[in-house]
Amino acid sequence: MYAVIATGGKQVRVEPGQEVQVEKLDGDVGASVSLTPVLVVDEDGGVVAGKDLGEREVTATITGHDRGKRIRVFTYKNKSRQHKRRGHRQHRTTIRIEGI
Repeated sequence: MYAVIATGGKQVRVEPGQEVQVEKLDGDVGASVSLTPVLVVDEDGGVVAGKDLGEREVTATITGHDRGKRIRVFTYKNKSRQHKRRGHRQHRTTIRIEGI
Protein backbone atom coordinates (compact mmCIF):
# COMPACT_ATOMS: atom_id res chain seq x y z
CA MET A 1 0.00 0.00 0.00
CA TYR A 2 1.26 3.45 -0.82
CA ALA A 3 -0.08 6.97 -1.10
CA VAL A 4 0.84 10.18 -2.87
CA ILE A 5 0.73 13.21 -0.57
CA ALA A 6 0.90 16.91 -1.44
CA THR A 7 2.96 19.15 0.82
CA GLY A 8 5.00 22.27 0.18
CA GLY A 9 3.78 22.55 -3.40
CA LYS A 10 5.21 19.14 -4.28
CA GLN A 11 3.84 15.62 -4.43
CA VAL A 12 5.67 12.71 -2.77
CA ARG A 13 5.03 8.95 -2.94
CA VAL A 14 5.11 7.46 0.58
CA GLU A 15 4.74 4.05 2.24
CA PRO A 16 4.29 3.18 5.94
CA GLY A 17 7.63 3.16 7.79
CA GLN A 18 9.37 5.35 5.21
CA GLU A 19 11.30 8.52 6.16
CA VAL A 20 10.84 11.47 3.80
CA GLN A 21 12.25 15.00 3.69
CA VAL A 22 9.66 17.65 2.85
CA GLU A 23 9.57 21.43 3.02
CA LYS A 24 9.34 22.91 6.51
CA LEU A 25 6.30 21.92 8.58
CA ASP A 26 5.24 23.54 11.84
CA GLY A 27 5.65 21.38 14.92
CA ASP A 28 8.24 20.05 17.33
CA VAL A 29 10.26 16.86 16.97
CA GLY A 30 8.07 13.92 18.02
CA ALA A 31 4.81 15.68 17.15
CA SER A 32 2.22 13.91 15.01
CA VAL A 33 1.15 15.41 11.69
CA SER A 34 -1.75 14.46 9.44
CA LEU A 35 -1.39 14.98 5.69
CA THR A 36 -4.07 14.75 3.02
CA PRO A 37 -3.42 12.19 0.28
CA VAL A 38 -3.96 12.87 -3.40
CA LEU A 39 -3.93 9.19 -4.40
CA VAL A 40 -4.02 5.88 -2.49
CA VAL A 41 -3.16 2.46 -3.96
CA ASP A 42 -4.16 -0.65 -1.95
CA GLU A 43 -2.31 -3.99 -1.78
CA ASP A 44 -4.78 -5.38 -4.33
CA GLY A 45 -3.82 -2.67 -6.82
CA GLY A 46 -7.05 -0.72 -6.36
CA VAL A 47 -6.64 3.00 -6.93
CA VAL A 48 -8.59 5.56 -4.90
CA ALA A 49 -8.39 9.23 -5.89
CA GLY A 50 -10.35 12.47 -5.91
CA LYS A 51 -13.68 12.61 -4.10
CA ASP A 52 -13.54 8.85 -3.36
CA LEU A 53 -10.79 9.48 -0.76
CA GLY A 54 -13.36 10.91 1.66
CA GLU A 55 -11.85 11.22 5.14
CA ARG A 56 -8.63 9.29 4.47
CA GLU A 57 -5.42 10.79 5.79
CA VAL A 58 -1.75 9.94 6.14
CA THR A 59 -0.33 10.18 9.65
CA ALA A 60 3.34 10.96 10.20
CA THR A 61 5.74 11.80 13.02
CA ILE A 62 8.25 14.65 12.79
CA THR A 63 11.75 13.23 13.35
CA GLY A 64 13.86 16.33 12.69
CA HIS A 65 14.36 19.79 11.23
CA ASP A 66 17.38 20.88 9.19
CA ARG A 67 18.47 23.00 6.27
CA GLY A 68 19.30 21.79 2.78
CA LYS A 69 22.43 22.15 0.71
CA ARG A 70 23.64 25.70 0.05
CA ILE A 71 22.72 27.06 -3.37
CA ARG A 72 24.96 29.78 -4.81
CA VAL A 73 23.14 32.64 -6.56
CA PHE A 74 25.19 34.95 -8.78
CA THR A 75 23.81 37.77 -10.90
CA TYR A 76 25.92 39.69 -13.37
CA LYS A 77 25.38 42.54 -15.83
CA ASN A 78 27.84 42.81 -18.65
CA LYS A 79 29.96 45.98 -19.13
CA SER A 80 28.55 47.80 -16.09
CA ARG A 81 30.62 46.25 -13.28
CA GLN A 82 27.45 45.18 -11.56
CA HIS A 83 27.38 41.80 -9.88
CA LYS A 84 25.81 40.27 -6.78
CA ARG A 85 26.66 37.04 -4.99
CA ARG A 86 24.47 35.44 -2.35
CA GLY A 87 23.36 32.03 -1.14
CA HIS A 88 20.24 30.20 -0.05
CA ARG A 89 19.50 27.18 2.15
CA GLN A 90 15.98 25.74 2.15
CA HIS A 91 14.47 24.69 5.51
CA ARG A 92 13.38 21.02 5.56
CA THR A 93 11.53 18.68 7.88
CA THR A 94 12.11 14.93 8.09
CA ILE A 95 8.98 12.88 8.76
CA ARG A 96 8.36 9.15 9.31
CA ILE A 97 5.12 7.81 7.81
CA GLU A 98 3.17 5.91 10.47
CA GLY A 99 0.02 4.91 8.62
CA ILE A 100 -2.31 5.51 5.72
